[in-house]
Amino acid sequence: MSPPSAPKPFIRTVLGDIDPTLFGVCYAHEHIIIDESYVTEQYPDYLLADVPRAIDELIDFRAAGGRAMVDSMPCDCGRNIRKLVQVSRGAKVHIVCPTGIHLRKYYPPSHWSDTESEYEIALRFIDDIEQGVDRNDYNGAPVERDAARAGLIKVASGRDQLNSHEKKVFAAAARAHKKTGVPILTHTEQGTAALEQVEWLGKLGVSASSIVLSHTDRLPELSYHREILSTGVFVEYDSAFRWPKEKGNPTRDLILSLFEEGYGEQIMLGMDAARRSYWRSHGGKPGLSYLLETFWPQLKAAGLSPSAFDSLFVRNPARAYTTIPR
Repeated sequence: MSPPSAPKPFIRTVLGDIDPTLFGVCYAHEHIIIDESYVTEQYPDYLLADVPRAIDELIDFRAAGGRAMVDSMPCDCGRNIRKLVQVSRGAKVHIVCPTGIHLRKYYPPSHWSDTESEYEIALRFIDDIEQGVDRNDYNGAPVERDAARAGLIKVASGRDQLNSHEKKVFAAAARAHKKTGVPILTHTEQGTAALEQVEWLGKLGVSASSIVLSHTDRLPELSYHREILSTGVFVEYDSAFRWPKEKGNPTRDLILSLFEEGYGEQIMLGMDAARRSYWRSHGGKPGLSYLLETFWPQLKAAGLSPSAFDSLFVRNPARAYTTIPR
């Protein structure tokens, strides 16, 4: 009798697990829904709670060629799994939902992430991944599991270094990753502490190929990015639309240089457009179609090939966000 075959790798979307080859053109770090929460009390422009407007915005993204987005709002700071499911169905766009913990400033005093142990926090992450995301977002109400499950773990560190709280949360993420196989997505504050994050996760037993570092292009020093990429991690750049015109576009310059140096299979793009003022459907600009309608043509005009497009938007996200079952 032959042994059972190993489970196949997959990408976990809010509508179910899919083969990575079906993911398509992907934005690697977005904020599709941010419900009313402590976050939006502190930062009102972050409120992105309107499902019809989100569907409209993602329909424009799909019309521009987009097929998938990775949402990046983790536990108890505006995440709403039911709304993400509605948006995915309405716009016909794959959405990956995270579990995890964001920066400490996005939570009220005496939050459970302060008082719980690494092990207890990890159990919350694992349950979101294996059983279903809590519809009440771990906000103090009774836990109510949705059928939709989390497909990645989002964690964050502050400027320049990881403090003790962040190290605990990263350790919980590593524990959950090793149990479930889902990838880890990190927030770097203004691009800093990227190497410290990789070192700490490595000590916790997480391989570089399972790590995505976000926002690193906000510190656009070429030598720094060579050092980051030499570790084997993926990076996600999302400042292309943020640079003042007088500064040129350091994100574009980084991509052109790093592709020429052979790092193109580790770079992904997103917008991290977590403000109503960035969305056309809310009367803002440039809209979530910017990367496909405006930025990619600029990269193409500067010499990047169609193969580079596939790396940035298709192959790399499919590899980075694949879960390898344990």
